[in-house]
Amino acid sequence: MLDPLQAIRTRYLGEQPYEPTWAAMRRLTLERDAASADELWIVRHPPVYTLGQAGRREHLLDPGETPVVATDRGGQVTWHGPGQIVAYPLLDLRRWGLGVRTLVEALEQAAISLLAAHGVASHRREGAPGVYVNGAKIAALGIRIRNGCSYHGLALNVSNDLEPFRRINPCGYAGLATTRMRDQGVAAPLERLEAELAVHLLEAVAAARR
Repeated sequence: MLDPLQAIRTRYLGEQPYEPTWAAMRRLTLERDAASADELWIVRHPPVYTLGQAGRREHLLDPGETPVVATDRGGQVTWHGPGQIVAYPLLDLRRWGLGVRTLVEALEQAAISLLAAHGVASHRREGAPGVYVNGAKIAALGIRIRNGCSYHGLALNVSNDLEPFRRINPCGYAGLATTRMRDQGVAAPLERLEAELAVHLLEAVAAARR
């Protein structure tokens, strides 16, 4: 049986502009075949609002000068920016025996496990994908499946500015509070948390297929 920790290549890309990264994910997904390797991209983006495929622009309250990009992922509107970790699993779901729901749960579990490792209790919320701490959203997710393969993924708030979330209805929920790991007492370096999140995600993929 394949071991995700060995078979999925993790790439730490640093800060990358959103649109070229999205284009690269989509191109990799469209061009891959049954022999193509799976990858996990860990990245940070400059400030940008992204709108899901069915996203409604009425949830963009006051984006100001921050770019708004309409994408092909699921979900509504969210923000990416410095101090946030973004994880993109580029996986052949058939290879790993995963469905859409189990992939979503694996992404959520990765964030929950990372937070727990740093003493922060978090939870899922029925009907509202993501991870929450005392009702405030700390991780958002949106994925796309094409030809049985996934792209897009998870965004975890670590030390980023939270003010941009007040300019939108986060994930389509008016007045939804957001939080970050720093506000929960976690002061670990971003690079360390990126590596830890990657391991937790690969472990969650392994657990989900059992």
